[in-house]
Amino acid sequence: MKKLLIALAIILAPFASEAQVKTPQASPKGYIKQTVGLTDVEVTYSRPSAKGRAVFGNLVPFGKLWRTGANENTVINFSDDVIIDGKTLKKGKYAIYTIPKIESWEVIFYLSTDNWGLPENWNDAYVVLRTTVKENALPTPVETFTIGINSLDQNFGYLEMAWENSHVALKFEVPTAKTAIASIEKTLAGPTWNDYYAASQYLFSANGNLDTAKIYVDKALDMSSDKPYYVSRLKSLIQAKQGDKKGAIETAKASLAAAEAANNQDYVKMNKDSIAEWSR
Repeated sequence: MKKLLIALAIILAPFASEAQVKTPQASPKGYIKQTVGLTDVEVTYSRPSAKGRAVFGNLVPFGKLWRTGANENTVINFSDDVIIDGKTLKKGKYAIYTIPKIESWEVIFYLSTDNWGLPENWNDAYVVLRTTVKENALPTPVETFTIGINSLDQNFGYLEMAWENSHVALKFEVPTAKTAIASIEKTLAGPTWNDYYAASQYLFSANGNLDTAKIYVDKALDMSSDKPYYVSRLKSLIQAKQGDKKGAIETAKASLAAAEAANNQDYVKMNKDSIAEWSR
């Protein structure tokens, strides 16, 4: 019997190690993603509930730094630079900390985002933006801490936080006009030299129309100011494949010179090998 129990324990051990008890979190994870104009804004946070407790002034003391949620950092991510209170906040990820007060909240954007709750050692150098926003009393209590991005306009939105009877809305401006105009100008200006290079490279590698590939690579070289060695290299390969070995050698020599100037030894070797092969 003892041997049987030992054998059974060995068989069941891997299953026991993989088994995990799943229970709901007291403060479940929340996630929102909102496009404001042309800027994507994402927020990940944990959502504590009041559960009959007095929140502000008690569970969350007035005038003290708060993690702005529960558990890990509340993290916001902007895909573009935004303007808050006249100050630029660079695109990227930030932890949000707040200091709730009776009539206002301080909102702090902090570079380190991997803390559990408050940082063990607060570093003022990580504070990239700090601002104050008016607190608005809510007529109906909010049971579970809630973050939203609302009151949307193509040029701005509001980062809103609400819990118990307290609500704040922080305005942030997005560079919609700048991004849209840049996109319009780029599109109306037509393809770039890099677009022509990519198209030519595809046609060459996919055994497409070599005449069209040659037209595209010539356009890429005409439009690029520094005549990149890899573009000239592609042209030489197209010429060689078309049977124009004399032209391929001349183009390969130009690619070789540019590769030597850029100290790219891989392209130096490839061009020398090709020139030797095509000269036979």
